[in-house]
Amino acid sequence: MKQWLVFPRQKVGLVCVGKPVRCSGQESCSNWRAISRTQILLHSFLLFTFLLSPIAAGAVDITQQLHRSLNSSVGRQSRDEADSLLSIGEQQYASGYADKTIASCLRALELYHSIDDLKAEGLTYNLLAKAYVQLGSLKEVEDSLRRGLAIARDTQDFQAQIFVLNNIGTFFLQQGESAAASKTVEDALAIAHGVKNIEGEGLSLSNLGLVAARLGDYNKAIKLYENALIFRRQTGDAIAEANTLNNLGDAYLASGNYQDTIATYGTAMQIAKTNRDRTNELRAIDGLVKAHSAVGRYERTFDLLEQPLTLAKELQNLREELKSFESYAQLYKQQGNYLTARNFYERAIILARTLEDSKQEVQLLDQLTKMLQLK
Repeated sequence: MKQWLVFPRQKVGLVCVGKPVRCSGQESCSNWRAISRTQILLHSFLLFTFLLSPIAAGAVDITQQLHRSLNSSVGRQSRDEADSLLSIGEQQYASGYADKTIASCLRALELYHSIDDLKAEGLTYNLLAKAYVQLGSLKEVEDSLRRGLAIARDTQDFQAQIFVLNNIGTFFLQQGESAAASKTVEDALAIAHGVKNIEGEGLSLSNLGLVAARLGDYNKAIKLYENALIFRRQTGDAIAEANTLNNLGDAYLASGNYQDTIATYGTAMQIAKTNRDRTNELRAIDGLVKAHSAVGRYERTFDLLEQPLTLAKELQNLREELKSFESYAQLYKQQGNYLTARNFYERAIILARTLEDSKQEVQLLDQLTKMLQLK
């Protein structure tokens, strides 16, 4: 997603309305017009918790990515406050509180703007986009991505361009704009290849695999993921490797190859667990649950389901806890145990209300209602 997040499938319009903040001018705006699409509506569900990847994709604290050399004490104070806000925003996002993340980011943006730190602004726009995705505010997602790309072009930051273009490609893909997504990610791949950015090549190839998978060409997707793994392993980035392995597992699962599905997800889970990469660990477990359930291995499925619920409680991540309750409900429903399934649906609905996620609440209520009609 991934460093890709799967967005709801609607059409999207990335239109440059006026001159973007920090935009270098006509070149940036014309590029946005060239990829404009129709107005968007949302019916939201997120397959992955891993929203748009940071510009620097390593597993480091976000404040370590920012410059810290300022002469004035006022500037240093502003930077420290902004860095703290951005770090808090990351924690709020990881816990599922997108609205609080946005508030922290907007304040951080004001401070970074006051000290003229473009790189930090770009990182902040990236986190803002992730939070807006979680809320389903697609107009704001579009604006944050557009501004982030304008900053990357204005500063001649090729690495930032690679990653922001990949994020934009993600946005197009999940709105059902596969052709635009492919073109955007191919542009990112061309830049990565031109500047010999191995990390960017691996990410772009992995995301092109997602485009192929969305189009139903799983054989092509598998080849792209395998090629991406070569680059991702060269960087030594275990998180990136686990992410692409999860993508590969998805392709095997969609094509009905359960043996390779289980092996691939299993590898991703072990790598993620070793590196305390909870996002990819949870995603791999989710894939394993689906694969074992598909072949009727229910005992193993229930064993696996205990792990994400334990992790979600450990991380105090209510959104992941909600997903676990929903998975339990669906599994019990599949076995015909409607009473227990109803219990888990109701627990998931309570969490959706706590998160003030009305769309998720409606979807869960609909699933519960349909199940009760089967009794």
